[in-house]
Amino acid sequence: MAQTMLNRALMYTKQHTPNDLRVRFRRVQQEAHNARIRLTVPVVSRCDYTNIYHCAVRKTASQWVKSVMSDPIVYRHSGLLTYDPRFANWSHPRVSPPDRIALSLFFSRKRFDDIPKPERYRAFFVMRDPRDMVVSSYFSTKDSHGPMGDVLEVRKVLREKPKKEGLLFLIEDLAKKGRFNALRSWVLAPEDEAVRLVRYEDLTGPDQLEEMDRLLRHCGIAVPRPELETLLNRYSFSRMNDRKGAGTVSHYRKGEAGDWRNHFDDDIQAAFDKAAGSKLVERLGYPAYQGTPD
Repeated sequence: MAQTMLNRALMYTKQHTPNDLRVRFRRVQQEAHNARIRLTVPVVSRCDYTNIYHCAVRKTASQWVKSVMSDPIVYRHSGLLTYDPRFANWSHPRVSPPDRIALSLFFSRKRFDDIPKPERYRAFFVMRDPRDMVVSSYFSTKDSHGPMGDVLEVRKVLREKPKKEGLLFLIEDLAKKGRFNALRSWVLAPEDEAVRLVRYEDLTGPDQLEEMDRLLRHCGIAVPRPELETLLNRYSFSRMNDRKGAGTVSHYRKGEAGDWRNHFDDDIQAAFDKAAGSKLVERLGYPAYQGTPD
C-alpha cells in the first residue's frame, strides 16, 4: 500500500512539474551521476571513438537506452560518460562535448549529417514499427508523459475522444510533426559504416543479448558477456516498470512487438497509410496489415 501511494505521488509530481524545472532537475541529475561515476568507477578499456550518437524517433525505448548507456558497466569498458543535449538547452556547438555518448537525438538523417562531428565517431539509430509507435504515443500522451511541448494540449484532445477517434487524431498530429518522415529519412539514406540501424524489436526481443553485443561493438565498446548479462537484467522491462511504479500508464506500458494489431482497424490503417505513406511499413520490413478479423 505504501509503495502504491508513493508511486501515485511520483506520477502526480511528474504530471504537474513545469517542463523548465524538470529540465533543470535532470541536468543536475545527469551532472551528479557523471561525477559519481568518474570518481568511483575505474576504466579498464577505452573506446576508440570520440563520440557515440544515439539517434531515434520518439517511442523507441529512448529512456531504456539512456539507462543502459549510463550504467557504470558501460563506462568501465568505454571511458565515455553520457550527455543529453536537451538538458543543456542545446548549448554545445558540436551538440555534445568529446568523450561522451550523446543521448536521444530525435533528428532526421539530414539534420544528423549536418551537425559538426569529430573525425572518429559512431552512431546508431533505433527504429520501430511505426504503428506500434502510434499506439505507444497514444497511451503515453493520454496518460503519463511529462508536460513538455504540446503534450497537455494533445492530452486534452485525446481524453475527450473515444480511442479510435483519438488514434486518428494522433496519426495526423504525428505526421504534421514529421515523425514518419524522420523515420523514412534514416531508412532510405545510403549505407554508412559509422551508422548502424537497430530495431527496437531486436533490442527488446529474445535475442537481446546478441543484438546489444553487436551494437556495443559497433560503438567500439566490448563488454564481457557476464557483465553484459548483468547489465541487461538490471534494465529488463519488468524491473523498469517496478522501479518506476509504472502500472499500466508508464513509458514502459507495453514493450511487445505487434501491439498495434489490438488497436488498429481498417479505418485507422487507411489513415495511417495516408499520413505515413503506404510503403513505409514495407520499406522498414514490418508485416503488412491483413485487415480486421471477422
